[in-house]
Amino acid sequence: MKIKAILTVLLLTSALQAQQSNTQTQQQQHAEMMKRGDAGMGFSQAKTTHHFLLLKDGGAIQVNANDPKDDATRDHIRMHLTHVAQMFSAGNFDVPMFIHDTTPPGVPTMKKLHDEIHYRYQQTDAGGKILIDTNNPKALDAVHEFLRFQITEHRTGDSTEVTDSNH
Repeated sequence: MKIKAILTVLLLTSALQAQQSNTQTQQQQHAEMMKRGDAGMGFSQAKTTHHFLLLKDGGAIQVNANDPKDDATRDHIRMHLTHVAQMFSAGNFDVPMFIHDTTPPGVPTMKKLHDEIHYRYQQTDAGGKILIDTNNPKALDAVHEFLRFQITEHRTGDSTEVTDSNH
């Protein structure tokens, strides 16, 4: 009976240590992604809020400066998103691949079908957003895959369900 109790304690301890190690690894990976985000986007991730929306005809990427008086961050966001909309339109997804240190889901299809996906930059009071739309079902699925990945990676808490509007 003692041996079973000891084995049970050892197994539980081992499982707890593995869980803690996994949590630490995830936190470390997120911190590394945030550092690459600072470098790749040109502004502090801690000073901004990202949102990724899945829409019936595509989606939206929105970034806002957290402080309404932080004009420098707001302006960097606007510059970055303008550039990203142009890059994505050309099928260039180097920035998200650098930030996430991997090829995000959906990107291979979005590259292949880049002529069938439209990216439109729009300025907002606190930063900007990129509106994404397509009529191609394969491209739409790829855009949604990409945005769901972003929601998870950036830990935004945004819905992974498709909605009708971007408001």
